[in-house]
Amino acid sequence: MMDHGKLEYISSYISKLLRKKFGKGPQSCQTHLSGKYLVSYIRGFITPMEEILLQQGQEQFVDQAREVIVNHLLDEIKGVVQVSLEVDVEEYYHDWNFPNNSGILIFVLDSEFGERFKADVDIGRLELEVGRISLLVEKVPDNIQTYPIAPTIFLIERKGILIQIEKALIQKGFQQELKFTKDELEKTYFHRDGNFEDIFNKPVRDIFIDWNFKEDKSFIAFILSSQRKDKPGIELR
Repeated sequence: MMDHGKLEYISSYISKLLRKKFGKGPQSCQTHLSGKYLVSYIRGFITPMEEILLQQGQEQFVDQAREVIVNHLLDEIKGVVQVSLEVDVEEYYHDWNFPNNSGILIFVLDSEFGERFKADVDIGRLELEVGRISLLVEKVPDNIQTYPIAPTIFLIERKGILIQIEKALIQKGFQQELKFTKDELEKTYFHRDGNFEDIFNKPVRDIFIDWNFKEDKSFIAFILSSQRKDKPGIELR
């Protein structure tokens, strides 16, 4: 059985570290673990300075500045995860949705820790839809794997996603420009053209995407509402 106190400690540590480094902490940070994937969902984390820059249309500048700082902090958070769970972290990802004032941290552990969450979702249909939307933007991934994390969190791993012109841009040193463009473009298509709410039978609250260009793979995180579409009522947050 997973010691939920350890997950609460990790969430608390992340919140305190963000507050220390940014001068403002998130309104909430919830950490979930399923198999070898640890996910922290963060809400209410835009600093006053970032808010001003976003109002002036400087989203790319805010995105780049935050990535530099968060990448530095992730090394420290990685150490806390490893000590708390007594496992190694193989890699990590992060992404932020400024319009929703939310973000996500994803840690891939070197071994499974605890039980996998089992979801009542048509995984085959979900992966076909991810492939369909991916094709609209670039290409169908060579491999798609789904990892349910919690009732409201699903991770999708895509491997073999880059097309030749993207690989050429990466070789020329345009990783940041490519990442910012892909982030905007893919999220637009996944939100606008995807049938994910029908597949999950829940409203989609957030979609996060991050890439490992070196390994040619990407993680998509779907954050869902806790209220099912076929059961109207008050959403539990």
